[in-house]
Amino acid sequence: MELNITPMREWLPDVKKPLIIAGPCSAEHEDQVVNTAKEIHALGKVSVLRAGIWKPRTRPNCFEGIGEIGLEWLATAKKETGMLTTTEVATPEHVELCLKHGVDILWIGARTTVNPFSVQAIADALKGVDIPVLVKNPINPDYQLWLGAMERINLAGITKLGAIHRGFSSAEKSPFRNIPGWSMAIELKRNFPNIPIINDPSHIAGNRDLISYVSQKALDLDLDGLMIETHIQPSVALSDAAQQVTPERLGEILNELKVRETSSDNQEFTDQLAILRKDIDELDEEIVQKLSTRMKIAKKIGEFKRDNEVTILQMSRWEEIVEKRVSLGKAMGLDEKFTKELYQRIHSESIKMQEELMK
Repeated sequence: MELNITPMREWLPDVKKPLIIAGPCSAEHEDQVVNTAKEIHALGKVSVLRAGIWKPRTRPNCFEGIGEIGLEWLATAKKETGMLTTTEVATPEHVELCLKHGVDILWIGARTTVNPFSVQAIADALKGVDIPVLVKNPINPDYQLWLGAMERINLAGITKLGAIHRGFSSAEKSPFRNIPGWSMAIELKRNFPNIPIINDPSHIAGNRDLISYVSQKALDLDLDGLMIETHIQPSVALSDAAQQVTPERLGEILNELKVRETSSDNQEFTDQLAILRKDIDELDEEIVQKLSTRMKIAKKIGEFKRDNEVTILQMSRWEEIVEKRVSLGKAMGLDEKFTKELYQRIHSESIKMQEELMK
């Protein structure tokens, strides 16, 4: 379905790209919220104060948020700094309390996005309300689930709608807490260019040392903003202490970031870029032609296997292909993981085609 989106520049007219949202993972006490707000406001680059009021935790007996009183602290911080405020909502009751206390922007968390019933309940509570809502990607890399959550909120009449890209859970070992999965954010941007996408480097990184790297990567991919967890004393934070930074460190990160443009007025650059893109287009055409030829040969192999009652998968041959192609790719400067994943996709398509022949 088409989404009815009000551009972010219209509901945040005073904010220049990138939008910076910062504040503690959890509101813990009034001094912590207000003092954090004052220090990040002094940086002159943060537009929105964030703080978790209700915290969905994996296991019981963990700090699950301070509750409604934390909304009063957000209101105080807003009064003293002038910053907008935002927090996560997971139930209609949360929505009602946030509206009551004047929260400016709501976001739906990754654990809620996975449940259409929960998202619909929030959408129903938002009907008739004019407030920006940001939707985090679901925990697992499910594009349709992410899009479906935004569609439900949009159908409730919310047009000030945005997405938060916070990465995805994975069983594979990684330096990140959540695998970035940049391709899904890019796909959302390609299909819905009017939806602002805010990157959450804190949840992707899982540790403060990687936040600068993830933040720069997000801006280089032309995402619209950053949400960075910031605490006056991260080491004693009641939730996600390892991924929070001090206001001072936040300032350093923001000052180090390079904000690049999507185009240039330099004619020499434009002309050279056009030449290089033409080369890419010609190479892509050759690649597609070669892939088509390869698939036709794979089909013939499948027909021979079928006629001679030979199994589709022959592991020794597959292992030989992977070893040789990865080795060749490495020699030509290609990343080993990239080459292996590429051939896994090609092989998977060949298997699928040969399975059809066996029916």
